[in-house]
Amino acid sequence: MSDTDPYWPRFWPDVPDTDRAQVREIIAELLSRGTLLGNEGSGRDLFLLARDHYQEHLKDYLAPLGLELIVDDDFYLLQARPRPEACLLLAQFTKDETLLLLVLWRAWDDHRTSRAEQSVIITVDDLWQRFKSTFENIEPPEKTHVENMLARMKRHRLVRTQRPDPNAPAGETLIEILPSLARTIPFDSIESWSARAALYQPQSAAEASA
Repeated sequence: MSDTDPYWPRFWPDVPDTDRAQVREIIAELLSRGTLLGNEGSGRDLFLLARDHYQEHLKDYLAPLGLELIVDDDFYLLQARPRPEACLLLAQFTKDETLLLLVLWRAWDDHRTSRAEQSVIITVDDLWQRFKSTFENIEPPEKTHVENMLARMKRHRLVRTQRPDPNAPAGETLIEILPSLARTIPFDSIESWSARAALYQPQSAAEASA
């Protein structure tokens, strides 16, 4: 074990050389994407290594950045969740993205409340209709714009998307809402979600004149 390794912090001398490349990969995933998914491919080995051996190491590493480590055994994921009062790395979402995230969160919550299946999957058409019913006084985004916003959310590992038929319309694209999204914008109850959504809801003409 070398204490002069330029790719390794000196405050972790107890991590053996055999684990260092994987621990670096775990940290890179958490800092670049916010979430490490352990239910697919090599991510499972990384998740198990972090969960079983290096939780305290990772917590100490993330703490100065204002990030807390979330370890979810049910969904096999690690998440570096910002502490709003301390984190200087918070991702800034546009208003359109925030509205879409709120709709996705509600879809996630509705599904998890009423069904036992773990995967929450809707189509872009479903999402668009949910947007219209949630924000009745806001023009829904074009479906091509929805795809662009989903692409950014994919980079943060908040959703997965798949189009079973490449020639199918954009509205048939499947969206899997990942549990990391529910923690990125956590709400204690549906009432707190409703209060946040109401902040973006413009008044109707009748309400404005009342």
